[in-house]
Parts: sequence; C-alpha cells; structure tokens
Amino acid sequence: MTDGMSSFAPKDLDLKTHLPHPARVYDYLLGGKDNFEPDRVAAAHLVSRMPNTATSMRANRNFMVRVVRYLAAEHGIRQFLDIGTGLPTSPNLHEVVQEIAPESRVLYVDNDPIVLVHARALLVSNPAGRTAYLDADLRDPDGIMSSPQLRETLDLSKPVAVTLIAIVHFIPDEEEVHRIIHRLMDPLAPGSVLALSTITYDGSPEEVRGAVEAFNSDGMPLMARTSAQVAELFDGLDLIEPGVVRVNHWHPDEDARVPDTHVHMFGGAAIKP
Repeated sequence: MTDGMSSFAPKDLDLKTHLPHPARVYDYLLGGKDNFEPDRVAAAHLVSRMPNTATSMRANRNFMVRVVRYLAAEHGIRQFLDIGTGLPTSPNLHEVVQEIAPESRVLYVDNDPIVLVHARALLVSNPAGRTAYLDADLRDPDGIMSSPQLRETLDLSKPVAVTLIAIVHFIPDEEEVHRIIHRLMDPLAPGSVLALSTITYDGSPEEVRGAVEAFNSDGMPLMARTSAQVAELFDGLDLIEPGVVRVNHWHPDEDARVPDTHVHMFGGAAIKP
C-alpha cells in the first residue's frame, strides 16, 4: 500500500545530518548508503572500541529474518507490529512473512526522520496483505496502540507479533522498558508474541563496555544488559525454545554460523498465554 505517502515526508523535514543517528550508523555498518559523515565517524569510533560490531549487527539482522519466518511458518502469526524499524534493508520483515503467507499484515513504527523519508520502500505489500507505517516513538506505547494506523492495519482480537529488534538498549531506564513492554502486550490477544534482541555484556564485557562508552560519548544513549536481565523482559510470557540466547543460536541457519565472540546481541521470543 503506497497511497498518500507524500504526506509522510514534508519538504522541510530536518534530518539533522550534522549529528550521528543510530539508524544511520547501523545502515553504514550493514553496508548501506543512507548515512552521512557524522554517522561514519561515529561508526569508526564504535568499531575502534568493539571491532566485531558489523558482524554482530549482521547476526542480529539475520535473527530478525529467522524469528519472523519461524513465527509465520510454525505459529501461524499473520500480524506483525515492528517498532524501531530502521532504514529499509532487504529482506524487510514484510517480504519475509509475506513470502510464507501473502495475507500477512505489518505495521512498521519508527520516529527517525530519515526512516520516514524511506518509508515508501516498506509499503510495497503483497496485494493479499497490507503494510503501513507509523511515525511514533517506542516511549509512547499508548499512542502506538491507539493510533489509527494500527487499528486500520491490525486486528487486535487475533494474535500479533511485536518485534523490538535492537531497540530497547536505547532506553536506559529498566523500569521504563518493562512498562513499555507491558503496555504493548496487554491489549493483545492470547497467542501473541514478543520477539526482541538487545546488546548484552555476556561473553565480551570489556568490548561491549567500550561500545557503550563510544555511543554515549557520541550523543547516542545506549545501555547494555545481562542475559538474565533480557530474560526478565519476557516476564509473564512463555519463552519459545531455546529461550534467551545469543542471536546466532536462535534456530540457526547457515548465515548464523559466526563465532560467538563476534556476536554481542542476545534475543528470544515468547508467547502470551
């Protein structure tokens, strides 16, 4: 669905290209072209402190692909709420799930101006399904859940998969993260799923600590957790095997075969009873 997209990106939109932004740093490290010099400088700073950053980010992207494919194929999920979407990088979530089930419906949510500019690429849906984009902040879960875009795209009487991929580490307040997850999951039907990934100290604490310091010194707040803290984010939900693990260990495929020491992201998925 691409109708009315011109209204998404006003001509006077300030991309703040003089400042680094996590989505653009991520894009650069994945080999993308939608980034600017401050993003590349911040990426170099990050890599100097955590040399395997790009490998870890690619492993995380592959985790997203595997987890949504699994949810569509094995759990019959046909609705996805992807918050913290980032810049379009093929395959996008809707491409993965609509390959399995063309009728799948996806709402992408982000509040980065440059993602807004590129949102049209996220809305090329299979005609049998639907994709939509919402310009909103994860810190406003009630606004997301009450938005017209969500109500027009998703049927909350049926299961929805909420995906928070590499986003909660940008919220350093642990209580706020738990509140956000609760507000997102509470209105959803039983059988809904929470899937998330986030940076952890497990395995390479000094390297990750350096990355956290680099991000924070470049004006991009970042918080790493332990795998035990990540598991607590799924409280009240039933974890899907293998639970909370390093992302390259979650239902791995050939692309997931990378050294554990190069992967700093843990993730998992859990079902709402």
